[in-house]
Amino acid sequence: MNKKGFALIAAVMLLIFSPFIFSLFYLNLVTEILILAIFALSLNILVGYTGLVSLGHAAFFGIGAYMSAILAREISPNFFLTLFASLAAAIIASAIIGIFCVKVSGFYFLMLTLAFSQMIYSFVHQSTTITGGSNGLSGIPSPLIGSLDFSNPVYFYYLILLLFILIYGGLSLIVHSPFGQVLIGIRENETRLKSMGYHTTLYKLAAFVIAGGLGGVAGSLYTSFNSFISPSDVYWTMSGSVLIMVLIGGSGTMIGPVLGAAFIVILETIVSSYTTMWMMIIGIIFILFVVFFPKGIVGLGKLLLQSFSKSNKLSAISGKKSNALYNNDVKN
Repeated sequence: MNKKGFALIAAVMLLIFSPFIFSLFYLNLVTEILILAIFALSLNILVGYTGLVSLGHAAFFGIGAYMSAILAREISPNFFLTLFASLAAAIIASAIIGIFCVKVSGFYFLMLTLAFSQMIYSFVHQSTTITGGSNGLSGIPSPLIGSLDFSNPVYFYYLILLLFILIYGGLSLIVHSPFGQVLIGIRENETRLKSMGYHTTLYKLAAFVIAGGLGGVAGSLYTSFNSFISPSDVYWTMSGSVLIMVLIGGSGTMIGPVLGAAFIVILETIVSSYTTMWMMIIGIIFILFVVFFPKGIVGLGKLLLQSFSKSNKLSAISGKKSNALYNNDVKN
């Protein structure tokens, strides 16, 4: 078994046994990390693999979150109902918005996604009768699957963990498939793909819809986790936060957004307990990563491993030379 396979198995085993290792506070922290990791993985499809930087991803997160909250309060807290309704709503919204956004690229794409996101935020903020306006929606019941109530944090954690593993595995298959390779080609050289006969606009729209749908799923899970949703979760700062997670973790990799989500959530939890200026500190750390480690935590890890391997090789070579000199001295 190679090192990657061993590390993956070790990580999965740690996650499985987390309820027996961590206290309730840390278990909830891991649950939040897994939910935001799904959100970051969804954005990574656009930013990391397709090369489309979006500042409006919170719109789909908010659509999924509010759809789940309204259904759970007004109709039924059935988990499958709220989850699939949120997924469907986010897919429809991302398909409509994506038709307009994928026609442009670069700075124009970023600003267009931001504009659509702010439109949805404005609707959420002003629709008091539907979304609760600035007060948000509270008292959202815990999800149910049949008679099984997921108000128990341990049960809910395992539900989130199962979904995270399924989504992570599914996205890994997608990015390593021919479809995923076309997305990478669009990121690297879209003009060349067009000359080869690929309809890149359709591929970008498909990536936009996949990202939006999974963003809605993350929003639905986040609502179930907090039993509360507010317009601040649809604001552009939420899009900025998840973009930071992707970039700090390492865009264009599968594990990067997960590490980025864990890093930001843990850092926010620790720093915010000491100072109210935690956003500035996170901003400074983000700047340092962009300037000195543009490939994020994954790139930094690879750099350290390469340095460690080189030092081991040099030590081995020097050891062999020392042994050779010693043997020559003995013979003489």
